[in-house]
Amino acid sequence: MTHMGVMAYPLRYALADLALALSRAGANPAEVRSTAARAAADMIGDGAGVQLLRDDGRYEEISYHHLDNERSGPLARALNRAGETPDDKYSTTLAASRRPIVLAGDSAAELAAPELSITAAVLCPVIVDNTYAGFLILTRHTPDAFYSTPEVELARDIAGELCLAVSAARAQERLKAAEERYHRVLETIPEGVLQLDPDGVATYANEPIGVVLGMPRAELIGVSLRGFLDNVGQKELDRRIAECKTGRSTVGATRLMRADGSRRSVRISMMPIRDDHGEFAGVLCMITDTTDHIDARGLKRQLDHLRRLDSLGQLIGGLSHDFNNLMTVVAGSADMILTGTEEDAPAHQLAKDILDAVATGRTLTHQLLAFGRSEGNRPEVIPIPDLLTDVQSLFSRTLGERIGLDLTFGPDVWPVKAERGPLEQALVNLAANARDAMLHGGMVRVTATNEVVEPGQFAAEGAPAGKLVHLVVTDTGTGMEEEVRKRALEPFFTTRPTAAGLGLATTAGIVSNLGGHIELESQPRMGTTVHIYLPAAEERPATAGEGRTKQAVIGRVLIVEDQPDVAQLVQRLIAPAGYEIAVATDALTAVTQVASGARPDLLITDVVMPTMTGPELAGALRTHQPDLPVLYMSGYSAASLGPQLHLDDNSMLLEKPFTRSTLLGAIRSLCGPQPIRQNEVPPQQ
Repeated sequence: MTHMGVMAYPLRYALADLALALSRAGANPAEVRSTAARAAADMIGDGAGVQLLRDDGRYEEISYHHLDNERSGPLARALNRAGETPDDKYSTTLAASRRPIVLAGDSAAELAAPELSITAAVLCPVIVDNTYAGFLILTRHTPDAFYSTPEVELARDIAGELCLAVSAARAQERLKAAEERYHRVLETIPEGVLQLDPDGVATYANEPIGVVLGMPRAELIGVSLRGFLDNVGQKELDRRIAECKTGRSTVGATRLMRADGSRRSVRISMMPIRDDHGEFAGVLCMITDTTDHIDARGLKRQLDHLRRLDSLGQLIGGLSHDFNNLMTVVAGSADMILTGTEEDAPAHQLAKDILDAVATGRTLTHQLLAFGRSEGNRPEVIPIPDLLTDVQSLFSRTLGERIGLDLTFGPDVWPVKAERGPLEQALVNLAANARDAMLHGGMVRVTATNEVVEPGQFAAEGAPAGKLVHLVVTDTGTGMEEEVRKRALEPFFTTRPTAAGLGLATTAGIVSNLGGHIELESQPRMGTTVHIYLPAAEERPATAGEGRTKQAVIGRVLIVEDQPDVAQLVQRLIAPAGYEIAVATDALTAVTQVASGARPDLLITDVVMPTMTGPELAGALRTHQPDLPVLYMSGYSAASLGPQLHLDDNSMLLEKPFTRSTLLGAIRSLCGPQPIRQNEVPPQQ
């Protein structure tokens, strides 16, 4: 019989309530099992239990509930398979067929002792991450009892909600492990790290920051950073915390007074921290002691510091790759839940919250990567208006509130071909140099124009000719004497005792590497003007889809991803679009399939994989199919991948984490629209 509770309460609401209850119990596996068992008993009637597998492959304790409480204990003990392996006839059938098993009469009675009188039963498999993880069991005990088809389908729906809850709980466990790995990074890096609450009081300190401040790390907890700053430094700290509260990160130099009274010059990077509700909870500070860089002996320490930062960048890059893989699974699963639930359902809002958290996590990985970013050797065609618009906020933060900024450029300025990161760094270095020359305020003006220079027009060695983009950065600062101006571009030359003398030299090196030329004009008390001449790019930047070879409508997709959960997610995301999909979790299997005659219309592959990288795999498959389109996926950014990834007109990169809409959008951009089969409606995006 159908339980009266379901008749009185619409089924979709009951399942939505179950999904909400399971999500709230997510971190407690025992509560997840108990919640599902009670819901199944209440919604279908009589008794229900959940028996799942442990990490060692054996069954854990059953969670069983019967509407008649007196029967719950005896039936739980009789049905419990704790410690057993899933090699009995029911487990193997459930794992192979992935469909419910319905028992009645003698076959149901075999499940327990005769005195417990089980007359009907249903066993529904629980599949988590495409793997058999246990079962949901329903039992009835009246003569001639049976389970109707709608009741079996309802049991499958309940088992499906249980699958989602268990999968989410395991994803949370993996996220927690990733967070612990990030915590270990903070404990082992050579930089000082402080976590401050909104009032500037330390709530976390690593060992190196204790060395910088001259106090044991344990004694720093609960101590305000203001105690190590003078009045100017305290006001600057308040300003930087206020800026972080708006969601922006800050970087700047200051002087700290150690516990023994000595002073140290430091550079502080601050990033905002949000609590579980998205509210501002303080800042994370990375503090670098720069005092020893002011004399000749500091040069060796500076080089060692750069090496440590390079190692840190590689370490954080690897962790971010793993973290982005996890975020991809979480974001994709939440996206599927979002599109499959009504807007007023609790699960719909929960899925939106998960996607918001994923976006925050992605921002965090990008911020961490910024500490150790190195040149990716990936030049691109950069429109100058876009470049100057993008660096405007960096200029403003570098110059501060007392210095005005004026940008002047036309829409017809030619583009340049360069790596964006170093070019932005060169411009920001000029802004920082101008700021240091205007301690009492002033104005910085940046202009960009086109120029055509005839051969021999520039007298300076290495100056380019032809079509050039002329960038001019002018400040109203103190200016330079002629002898200082002549040496200003030399490495380590500086007139300020606390500076390293690398800002202008670095800018000159970047401009030279781009085939350009830099000149300085300056007079004391009249300010400084920096001229940068860069060769104009031959081609213009391609718009979305421009210049990319469009393929015929595709039908067969080969997914190659060494992380099974990510491979399974990609398959789930694109399957509703009507593609015929094959999945391989290692590159050699994919090569074998194509060599044996398989002919995919599109390859979707991770970039970094064991035995063979994604580009190496694409090269191997293209020996059989020269025009095979390739969509690369990676937890690394394009700049971080560097020369190991070359994108041609028939390939593109999709950075993790991504959602269903961004994945299908990338496929359409690369290959054209997805196939629409007979009687099939295209999915809503």
